[in-house]
Amino acid sequence: MEHRIKPATHRQSLSVDENAPDPLSLPNIAELVEHGQITIGTFPSVGCAAVASGKLNPAAASGRHKTLATLVRRKGETLDQLLTRLELAIALALEDEIFTDEVSLSRST
Repeated sequence: MEHRIKPATHRQSLSVDENAPDPLSLPNIAELVEHGQITIGTFPSVGCAAVASGKLNPAAASGRHKTLATLVRRKGETLDQLLTRLELAIALALEDEIFTDEVSLSRST
């Protein structure tokens, strides 16, 4: 049987609580949302994963998009933790051209 997300039966307020803790600071993810792509979801072969792609030099007018990082969500890992790891992996790709690929690693083990 296929798992489906049930629609909400009531509307929730989307306002931000002023007393809420500070949100994560994710500048590299924010940049890719504007000029690249971030995908988080369930993939058949690996389960939950996060993928980031974009240009190595976002300021360049031309250039191909490249996969910067693919991370597999670890058992017990929260979404905040996954996003923080993705942020760090994107920084590593953009600054040092070191690309993290946990999806390929998980397939080979």
